[in-house]
Amino acid sequence: MTQKILITGGAGFIGSAVIRHLIAETDVAVVNVDKLTYAANLASLNPVADNPRYAFEKADICDRALMAHLLEKHRPTAVMHLAAESHVDRSIDGPGAFIMTNVVGTYALLDASIAYWRSLDEAGRARFRFHHISTDEVFGSLGETGFFTETTPYDPSSPYSSSKASSDHLVRAWHRTYGLPVVLSNCSNNYGPCQFPEKLIPLMILNALDGRPLPVYGQGTNVRDWLYVEDHARALWEVLSKGVPGESYNVGGNNEMKNIEVVQMICGILDEVVDPLPGGPRRGLITYVKDRPGHDQRYAIDASKIRRDLGWEPRETFDTGLRRTIDWYLDNRAWWQPLRAGVYAGDRLGLAV
Repeated sequence: MTQKILITGGAGFIGSAVIRHLIAETDVAVVNVDKLTYAANLASLNPVADNPRYAFEKADICDRALMAHLLEKHRPTAVMHLAAESHVDRSIDGPGAFIMTNVVGTYALLDASIAYWRSLDEAGRARFRFHHISTDEVFGSLGETGFFTETTPYDPSSPYSSSKASSDHLVRAWHRTYGLPVVLSNCSNNYGPCQFPEKLIPLMILNALDGRPLPVYGQGTNVRDWLYVEDHARALWEVLSKGVPGESYNVGGNNEMKNIEVVQMICGILDEVVDPLPGGPRRGLITYVKDRPGHDQRYAIDASKIRRDLGWEPRETFDTGLRRTIDWYLDNRAWWQPLRAGVYAGDRLGLAV
């Protein structure tokens, strides 16, 4: 029996990368379930849109009855749950949407999935997996040393990370209480092609191209572990196909960088590969702005478990991944120019005023 995976949030940044990977590198069939909110973009799936193993359903995961209908209609062998509101700044301005999608939506999907799983025969139940994709932000902030492991206590700081922590707990409860075969993964900061331009790296690339200010929160000393999205997509497939039910796996790129260092690297690479700006090197565009409320100082992932147990390794260093990312944005203006013109022009969000 060919595997069929129902993927929520498949028109988003990470979800679309997972679908492109699965269609290109495996023989599984994919059903993309996406509400098509502001950050979703079906153009990210143009490479697979006509593939007979790909199908799309526009739907809201909060609609439990519709989720049940889609599970019964498509009869998947697994669910990969990536649908989420994910931008910390937006969660500060409007936390309600994050609670609805990330908490209530996850509950609705779990409720539909447990009923579907119970309807399967014994072999189908044994084969089925519910893979919940989460973030390292649920663990809170690290000091100058140490790493997040799978057993790090949860300590979320923002409405976004709190909503994701809540959804993680729900998924674990559905495994422990009802026996639903789940696997979980928590990833570090993703970057790469098709990322909505409100996030740090695409925002800085596009602003630097235009000669616009490059706003850096505080003094830019906050540290993140950067993970190239295609490396993450490979890791998620390993977790789904090889992970042990009830277990969680941390996924990180082993690329810790201060935010200011990331912005400086973007400026340097762009100065190499595109025409110079009249005002001089792009580093001159860096502008320090008021810090984000509750801004976690440092994230760092210990990914030794997924390396040891599942054999996954990232292929990209931060330098190679960043150069690939910049090249993609330079070569795909038709993807991001409509977003900058209509959906998000680069304005500051999350001021909590």
